[in-house]
Amino acid sequence: MKSYAKSPRRGGDSRPSFSRKRNDRAPAGDRVHEERSEGFDNLIAGRNAVMETLKNGSRVDTVYIARGATGGSIGKIIAMAKEGGYPVKEISPEKLDEMSPDVPHQGAAVSLSAVEYAEVEDILQRAAEAGHSPFIIIADEVEDPHNLGALIRTAETAGADGVIIPKRRNVGLTPAVFKTSAGAAAHLPVARVANLASTVDELKQQGIWVYGADMDGQNWCQTDFSGGVALIVGSEGKGISRLLREKCDVMVSLPMQGEITSLNASVAGGIIMYEVARQRLGIAAVQPKK
Repeated sequence: MKSYAKSPRRGGDSRPSFSRKRNDRAPAGDRVHEERSEGFDNLIAGRNAVMETLKNGSRVDTVYIARGATGGSIGKIIAMAKEGGYPVKEISPEKLDEMSPDVPHQGAAVSLSAVEYAEVEDILQRAAEAGHSPFIIIADEVEDPHNLGALIRTAETAGADGVIIPKRRNVGLTPAVFKTSAGAAAHLPVARVANLASTVDELKQQGIWVYGADMDGQNWCQTDFSGGVALIVGSEGKGISRLLREKCDVMVSLPMQGEITSLNASVAGGIIMYEVARQRLGIAAVQPKK
């Protein structure tokens, strides 16, 4: 991430100044079983085809190598993938056969994201051009494509400027995610970064406050979301990772009154997103009846 002009940590618009730079080679992770359920239209198979795709880099998602495949150009493919920062997943030859039934894969294939990734700079620029403080959603190890798709859809409708996801241990912009987002992924910038922790540190340096959705946080409707906001939503099973939890300025919770002690990640994120939106739009909270 580039260096932006520092802004206050609370109050006022945060308008970073930076040189715009796009990098369409940002990688994405995908789970093989999602390829199976959504089809293989985004898969390119065959060693030469994979190498040419890696040279171009646009929309590269994940590189798949058949377990035991060696020799020839396999080593070069792996080296190119690592150089470009793309995840490399070793899978069984049978699974790769299933993923590429009509094209000889020769032990290698690459999946493409449904849309191109943005840069964090793009998200901040979007906020600056709109003349308001950044409103960013960070997905931490959200591996379910339907959860990520729903988060992106809600983020877009709630007025967020973009979503940030990690390269590893997080589903990328797969066709399943795009479908679940109802097309919102085509309108809202989604950036993929190698290190979420360092990205959060840099956002904080720009005056953006970082909030984490967690069971042990303060009440969501009594939290001040003025100024720049980055909301971290963790996975449904594990929640926010320890390192990112420690970097949060404020932990925010939703009251639980039933027997179930957790909410779906996209539902919890959506509720808090709309509280941020309510405060940013200046809409008064509903007062209890007397």
